[in-house]
Amino acid sequence: MKRLMGALLAATLAAPASTTIAQELTTVNVLMPLPRSAHFYPLIVGEALGYFEEEGIAVNLLPSSTTIPYVAFVQNGQADLAMLDPQQTFAAVKAEANVKVLYEVMQNAPEGIAVSAESEIQDVSELKGTTVGLVSDRDRQTLAIALDTADISIDDVQTVVVGEAGPTLASAFRNQTVSAIAGAVPDWLAFQANGIAIRLITPEEVSKTPANSFVANTDRIEELSEQLEGFLRAWSKGMYVAEVDRDVVEAMTKAAVPAEWENEEFGREFLYASIPMNISTTELAGDLQADVWADIQPRLMAVGVLEEEFDPSTFLDDRFIEPANDWSREEVAAEVETWREENM
Repeated sequence: MKRLMGALLAATLAAPASTTIAQELTTVNVLMPLPRSAHFYPLIVGEALGYFEEEGIAVNLLPSSTTIPYVAFVQNGQADLAMLDPQQTFAAVKAEANVKVLYEVMQNAPEGIAVSAESEIQDVSELKGTTVGLVSDRDRQTLAIALDTADISIDDVQTVVVGEAGPTLASAFRNQTVSAIAGAVPDWLAFQANGIAIRLITPEEVSKTPANSFVANTDRIEELSEQLEGFLRAWSKGMYVAEVDRDVVEAMTKAAVPAEWENEEFGREFLYASIPMNISTTELAGDLQADVWADIQPRLMAVGVLEEEFDPSTFLDDRFIEPANDWSREEVAAEVETWREENM
């Protein structure tokens, strides 16, 4: 599979970064952690309602299963936009990569700390001296950051990797082999699917993190300004549709990614867990929160992710935020209603 995905990536990236296709649409190449998925429903909804087409663009998602840092594809022009998490963003800033953050896709982190709903633990400070499960090694960092908010070191707990399988996760709580588990939204759904009720104790300051952001090559922003503006406006409109009618979003994702809906209950839970993560908490969709980017850096330094702090003004570029929000909510609501009448 990795060999196949590598071949697909090479074939896709062999094409020019921006080409004109039928109906005079300009292709915008985007690199994201997943192919089309309900987890990033604004893309699916924006395509279903024709918002990207209205902006004169067609979205080409580049294969996501690459071990090469996403920022490299932005730097060499093979991707017009890439979605980076905070760690990837700061790695790019530290390496002096010539990129800017243009839009915050998710302003709340999907990662967190969960305990059994029956647990007496109410706060991460109570995890000291206990054994905490990690869905995978990557969740160790999330746990370390969460513990640091309570002045606890990762060395003050025992950690064990419990794996991603739902039954295994469930048994860890049933058998009380761990006091809590560090994971993410898909893992919480796995608990529910296996009959385990959970409660999140993730500190608010850990949850309030720009989980995914769109970045672009600084040298190409002017060249691509029309396409970037159109893409981000279409994305913002697609985001808003979930606030208008979630049933419409459900129908659109079912049609676009039926594999995620083979289990109807899981598909619905997955979508409904993803929706609040995609809806911006700022007044303007995707707005850049310089204060948040500044606040998270000391926590990342405390756990060894960063060695120094960076001025957010050096890597944030908000020129597209107002254009991305320049549209009528009333018109979108009317378009959603029309789609519902014609398709549901």
